[in-house]
Amino acid sequence: MQPRTPRRQARELQEQGIRRAENDARLGVELAAVVAGARRRAVRDGDRQIDTAHLLHSLLESDAEVRAVFGEGPQIARLLGYLVQRSIGYGLRWQSAVEGSGGVAVVTEAAGFSPLAAGCMEYAHERAARHGRGPVCGTDLLAAIVVDPRARAVEVLERAGTDHRELFARLEVSSSR
Repeated sequence: MQPRTPRRQARELQEQGIRRAENDARLGVELAAVVAGARRRAVRDGDRQIDTAHLLHSLLESDAEVRAVFGEGPQIARLLGYLVQRSIGYGLRWQSAVEGSGGVAVVTEAAGFSPLAAGCMEYAHERAARHGRGPVCGTDLLAAIVVDPRARAVEVLERAGTDHRELFARLEVSSSR
């Protein structure tokens, strides 16, 4: 048996955090699948953490209600195009930097959510509770992602021509119905 070093313990705790997030009963089956998809994307892309762009990409691919928020037209294709570009090199300047840290801190070990993405997950839970829903739904997570202008997902949205403030306002109006 290998000795447990602080580095190894930290990695194990972070991996447990990922599994807890994916199996969090507050998420429900659909959103747990979104988180699992975002984690797979982060690992495949060689990113150290699940960030808001990974979550946005997974939401757009798997949640029809989230896609409907963007309406008809080329917006979804444009967004997915930017997200795919990111996964093949567009986001290289993001690698090794922690989302939400100003890009200064370097991540040296595989981790769960970026600090900003973790905050988004909590915001999504609070939003679902505030609106009297059970498990968090995709639009709750989308609202959480777009509320913070520092989010990498917001940068992708802006590059694709989507105003994150307008999108958030639409999500708030639709959730109050």
